Amino acid sequence: MEEAGSAELDPAYHYVGQGPATLAFILTLDAVNFGSGYFPGLRKRRGLSGYFTVASSLNDSFCEYGPFSPDQLAVLSAESCSTLFGQDRKNETAFELMGLFASALNDLGRLLIERFEGSFVRLVESAEQSVEKLVQILAAMPFYRDVQRYGDLEVPFYKRAQLTAADLALAFGHEGPGRFEDLDRLTIFADNLVPHVLRTDGLIEYDAHLSDRIAKRELIASGSLEEIEIRASAVTVVERIREEITRRGGSKTSMELDYRLWNRGQGASYKARPRHRCRCVFY
Repeated sequence: MEEAGSAELDPAYHYVGQGPATLAFILTLDAVNFGSGYFPGLRKRRGLSGYFTVASSLNDSFCEYGPFSPDQLAVLSAESCSTLFGQDRKNETAFELMGLFASALNDLGRLLIERFEGSFVRLVESAEQSVEKLVQILAAMPFYRDVQRYGDLEVPFYKRAQLTAADLALAFGHEGPGRFEDLDRLTIFADNLVPHVLRTDGLIEYDAHLSDRIAKRELIASGSLEEIEIRASAVTVVERIREEITRRGGSKTSMELDYRLWNRGQGASYKARPRHRCRCVFY
């Protein structure tokens, strides 16, 4: 999914205020923070993108009924997700994504029940203010195991797991459940938008064949060499940008640069040009 730019700019993180409800909201929303390859086929709310359609729909449910309990999450179906997120069950593309959303939320519910006594708070507290530990906890769920095989190499992205830590930090002002001692270890949250911004700005170049496929809006296969290279190139370029900022006496984390680039990508010139689309559970 096109991840939220930042807690400061994303209204989703202000919907339910502070406290345990906010924590539950962020963990629930980030569990379904994927699906950008499906978004062109979704029924969107007026004036909203695919991401904000999903976030706003979840917010409405939280505001009316409160957070989902782990028991409720563990049994959600594709049909119930279609209702929750305002999608037509007869739309094959949307219903396929709703099935993936249901699986992701089922996994979260079971993880909370089996390991954390049904508590969102206990899950975050068990990370002991460590991003690395939180990523390990979340990676117990299949849809968070964002590690790709590239020849003899394993390439770990952990996009959504890293993003969850960053979202908690920003939503809670780096205090309480948002306090992490190793936020500086985060890379960017490698998806399809940040590479698109870097490419549009001339910092990444694709070969002619890949560029043509993207221009034709062909889907790029998840785990393909091209898809891994796109994401890995974005991580590498942003790390070099950060190093150059440091060399010049500045100070920016990769997380901060990701948010800036993601929000830059909301501009009309970036939206006018096709980005790569990939139907996967990692972004």
